[in-house]
Amino acid sequence: MPVCNKKKKRHGRDTAVQGTNDSSVVSKVSAATQGYFRDDFLKSFVCKVSRRAPLINRGYYVRWRAVDHCVKQFLHVTEGCTRRQVLSLGAGFDSLYFRLHAEGALEGVVVFEVDFPDVARRKAALINASSPLKEALKDWDPHSSRPTGNTRLPNGNTKLCPVTVSSGQYCLLGVDVRVEGDVEEALSRAGLQWSAPTLLLSEVVLTYMDTHRSDSVIEWAARSFPQSLFVMYEQVRPHDPFGRVMQDHFLKLNSALNALSHYPDTAAQTQRFIDRGWESCVCLDMNQFYLGLVMEKERRRVETLEPFDEFEEWHQKCSHYFILTASKGSLTSRALISPPPVSPVPCMSPALSPQSICVLPLAADPEGPCVEGLGMASAVLGPGVILLSGGSGRGGRGGAARVLIRGQAGWRCVCVESQCGVRMYHTLTAVPGWGVVVFGGRSSPLNPIRSVLRMTYDPASLPDSPVAVSPVLEWLSLEDMACTGNPPLPRWRHTATLLRYRGQNFLFVFGGRTEAEPVLGVAHFLCLEDQHWAEVPVEGSPPEARHSHSACAYAGGVVIFGGLGAGGVPLSDTVLLQPTATGFCWERLLVQPAPVPRYSHSAHVTGHKLVLVGGVWLQAEGVPGVAVIDLTTGGSVEHCLDTSPVPWPLMLHSFCSEPLDEEGTAVAVMGGGGNCFSFGTHLNPQPVTLDLRPVL
Repeated sequence: MPVCNKKKKRHGRDTAVQGTNDSSVVSKVSAATQGYFRDDFLKSFVCKVSRRAPLINRGYYVRWRAVDHCVKQFLHVTEGCTRRQVLSLGAGFDSLYFRLHAEGALEGVVVFEVDFPDVARRKAALINASSPLKEALKDWDPHSSRPTGNTRLPNGNTKLCPVTVSSGQYCLLGVDVRVEGDVEEALSRAGLQWSAPTLLLSEVVLTYMDTHRSDSVIEWAARSFPQSLFVMYEQVRPHDPFGRVMQDHFLKLNSALNALSHYPDTAAQTQRFIDRGWESCVCLDMNQFYLGLVMEKERRRVETLEPFDEFEEWHQKCSHYFILTASKGSLTSRALISPPPVSPVPCMSPALSPQSICVLPLAADPEGPCVEGLGMASAVLGPGVILLSGGSGRGGRGGAARVLIRGQAGWRCVCVESQCGVRMYHTLTAVPGWGVVVFGGRSSPLNPIRSVLRMTYDPASLPDSPVAVSPVLEWLSLEDMACTGNPPLPRWRHTATLLRYRGQNFLFVFGGRTEAEPVLGVAHFLCLEDQHWAEVPVEGSPPEARHSHSACAYAGGVVIFGGLGAGGVPLSDTVLLQPTATGFCWERLLVQPAPVPRYSHSAHVTGHKLVLVGGVWLQAEGVPGVAVIDLTTGGSVEHCLDTSPVPWPLMLHSFCSEPLDEEGTAVAVMGGGGNCFSFGTHLNPQPVTLDLRPVL
């Protein structure tokens, strides 16, 4: 490639990377405006304050919180030093200096910021245009910050000193971080003291460089600062479905995340720093940081700021970013992140079997089925007939139902207008010979649905071959159930399981959440014949409250697994609701090896085996595949999924699944996906099948 073309390509990448600063500061301002953290200065760096989605606000909160934690710890352990320094590499429009100045936390501290010359000049102009920012720089004369102090080069030319803002405690330098010599010279001329305790900060900066360059920066820092702490916040885990969407997003922005291919996990990042001269290193993903180092009171405050129901996306975002601290010197080693002695999310290694499970796109006729959506509910109505309702797709939340029908040419999807209304995270429970119970759900995180509906259908009207739309439209009907008794709180993310009690059909409702209660734990029984919420005796200690768990009919009762518990920590318990002479009783099943805690999965009982599909976990690498628990012995084994035949990132959360045969040896997975933080929405475009025969 000609030199001029290479320069143009590199300039284009540099410009794209600089653009990530602009979008990032808008999101930071949004989070600050909504009260996630206090920063009165960020808004001076944006033209317009825009409100981001709650998921974005939470994501930028945890980033801010992690960096603030590390900076404050460094300032604390070095408070006895007469001179301390913060060097921000690729600072962008960060407001760290101004915030620390307002907090009175800058005694003996000098803050140096380095970024591309264009970014530094833009930031200097914004500072000069803001009275609150200039107030924090009383000894800065904007007119004297034009490039001065020329340096004579060997060829006789001169090079301008890249200082754009200079005061006693703050210096903004326009210099390319990748050019080590220029950085050293600019910092030395600006007054940096190489032997003073120094915090080096890099927030999503080094990963945009070619990896050999970013490795050189890390090695240069270890070599140049004998008493230092390196703090880095970046992406991790590129190979799972969320990571693939994340990488594709940055590739489209011409801002590839180069470090991910060489350093794909936190262990690799830790070793990276050790290998390049740092004496100690601690690296946590953001789930470990948030649940382990943010106080419970603070988490409760944050979690009540805005209506929120994107737990899967939140936890996945946090599992794909890390905060790292590396130290050089005995003093700064005390500033390393210190995880709690007992982590609420300790790392686990799944008991993986070498037997993987093949995943294939569902065999479809030429017209479908294309089924997208998250938070849908499903029920098997008969052989080769699956009902889907509700959920949210690219067009928003919908009220239509869909029927998947297996014909000679494959599966097809027929849309059915229904009166279910807009519902997400509700349940459909098929009752043979009676119909389907539609229970719970929400239209928004502030609007749970109170109605209980009975959906009836005539299976005899379905021919064996693919059907046209009109017969199916006549096939479904809905009616409100006027239930008596003491109804449960309206909820979503619950389970509703059919069981028999005293010769009658009951709907067993457990768990879920409401707009006010983050988790629910009281059991409820609806007698379907009487349409009455009954009081049924249940002995034993009930399971802890949860949502997004699974519950399956088993041995005359119910088996419950996992879910998201109080405090936002996934669960891994297996609990049985066993029938007794008078009612039911709770019993715990000891499972060994212990499954990795998870939620937002699905489950099916085949014989005496509980099959768990997908979900979200926080304590292991990768994503959950299929776990099989023997309900008679308590044995368990995890299986990876072979998704190579599936041409898209397969996200197994917020989905539904149903068995395709009476033996349960094949399972159809429908829907799933979500908003991948700021990287866009990804929804599985069509159903897939799992062949369970090798593992049952």
